[in-house]
Amino acid sequence: MRGAETTLDILTPSQLPPCAFRVHAGIRGSTSAQRRDLPRSRSQATGSRSGGRAPRFGIIAALPDATQPLRSLLVDDHRVVRAGLRMVVETEADLDVVDEAGDVRDAVFKTRRHTPDVIVLDVMLPDGNGIDAIEKLHAEAPQAKVLILSMEDSPHHVRRAFGNGANGYVLKDAAEEELVSAIREVAAGGRYLHPALGAKMVQADIDERERAAADPLSDREREVLRLLAEGHTNQEIAAQLYISVRTAETHRAHIMQKLGFTTRSELVRYALDQGMLDPS
Repeated sequence: MRGAETTLDILTPSQLPPCAFRVHAGIRGSTSAQRRDLPRSRSQATGSRSGGRAPRFGIIAALPDATQPLRSLLVDDHRVVRAGLRMVVETEADLDVVDEAGDVRDAVFKTRRHTPDVIVLDVMLPDGNGIDAIEKLHAEAPQAKVLILSMEDSPHHVRRAFGNGANGYVLKDAAEEELVSAIREVAAGGRYLHPALGAKMVQADIDERERAAADPLSDREREVLRLLAEGHTNQEIAAQLYISVRTAETHRAHIMQKLGFTTRSELVRYALDQGMLDPS
């Protein structure tokens, strides 16, 4: 009986799996020393004619593509929302959904299990706040990128999200294309912010600067200023506000510095102008 023969027949591109057709480049990339060791004839490659047939095609193997789909974990407490998100994500050839979670606890467990590339995370969850959970998720998968997907559109939420380690923030009323683009952007190491949120944050910063310019004092400093203008000493102010005398002195110094005043009479006049004192 003839010995078993191994034959790699000619394959057409249609017979190969998608993204798996690679031409063997071993000879081109080899060193001169390695090329000297390569067989120089078919007989050398196969040992002898009777020992086996040489491959009839120059492709050694159909290797898998090194580019894998981006793996996403979807975290939202509404099943219908997760189903819609999955449908949007999985229509893209380069994106995949590895799992879903409906609360923080399940999200942490599945992050540990799958180590996803991107975690699409809602803010309001049954057992906690998604923004507060970012640290727990990163503890399980430090390389994972977090994309917040929420109806919360206040600049406060956005700042907290990025401050806690989020890589992007998208509103739930965004178009499907925007969500897909945001996933790709954060997965590539970038940051993404919904355009409407960006405009809100810019306006919030402008409003904050205008308020600071109009009244640079904090609420606590305004309390101290009112008591100072009424004639109270630092010791009396400390007792009324339940703070130390040194803290009261520090507040007074900050008030004088911010307002550019040097005398108590200037403080009294400012307090009257701001409506802090009864003019009678």
